Amino acid sequence: MDVKELAGKVAAGDRRALARAITLVESGRPDHRAQTAELMAALPRPARPALRIGLSGTPGVGKSSFIEAFGLMLTEQGLRVAVLAVDPSSARSGGSILGDKTRMERLSRDPRAFIRPSPSQTHLGGVARRTREAATLCEAAGFDVVLIETVGVGQSETVVAQMTDLFVLLIAPAGGDELQGVKRGIMEMADLILVNKADGPLKETAMRTCADYAGALRLLRKRPQDPEGYPKAMCVSALEGSGLKEAWDEMQSLAEWRRKTGHFDRMRAEQARHWFEEEVRQGLLARLTEDRHARVRMEELGREVAAGRAVPIDAAARMLGELASIPKGHGGTEE
Repeated sequence: MDVKELAGKVAAGDRRALARAITLVESGRPDHRAQTAELMAALPRPARPALRIGLSGTPGVGKSSFIEAFGLMLTEQGLRVAVLAVDPSSARSGGSILGDKTRMERLSRDPRAFIRPSPSQTHLGGVARRTREAATLCEAAGFDVVLIETVGVGQSETVVAQMTDLFVLLIAPAGGDELQGVKRGIMEMADLILVNKADGPLKETAMRTCADYAGALRLLRKRPQDPEGYPKAMCVSALEGSGLKEAWDEMQSLAEWRRKTGHFDRMRAEQARHWFEEEVRQGLLARLTEDRHARVRMEELGREVAAGRAVPIDAAARMLGELASIPKGHGGTEE
């Protein structure tokens, strides 16, 4: 594979090349990881960064329905929209359905839209390990908005906030009272809370839920990256399309304020540092599981702990102390 040629095609907006590039960055093979590093370094910096929006919420809240309606509204305005949808992987088989593209049937046919489902594999936090690189590729390909849909997550999965410019949390009607909204975790990471399904018999319930969360947001500690009045809670309906334009206006307003005040660039710089450190941590963990010599030593110390000849905390300290001196193997089977 000619990595520089691939980078050039991605930058030219070639959709097939973009799909190939995302497949490359998602691969765990050592030779592909080296090519990924070369590819990311070869990508030109876009004149104006895409707006990266993370969308999270519990299963069944209507994330895919919202993204399709929201994405179609954006493409009608002439914007190019990329959707990175993360599907949960089975803890038993490791497989994923990857059905988000099927759910977004109309958006998937839109020439201004690009949808890429990916398995979460063993990565926690509602996203795949390489979602950030995939978002960078979409940005380099000239997309104006990159939507990252997480798997259905709970209170503590906030990794998507470390790779996006705006974090939107979707809530279902009757999704909790004001006390629920005050709880730390995913709530205090959100920039905008959208109460979905505000239509039909659920409309009044959705409005009460929105009022509860709006009150809860006023009790949270103010963040430096927020202007007055943010975070906000709003009602939307993916089914009827109501509230989508207002939500987009709020997203644009917040993003523009952050650009003018320098928070946009600062947040991206902090995120880059975070993912550098995460890559180092993951590399160390990978060595413990993939390096032959490290696996052998782990097995030896594990037998000592199982036999009661060593306590876990002491054996772990010994393993960490010896890791730097263990010769690096090839990560394959015994020769």
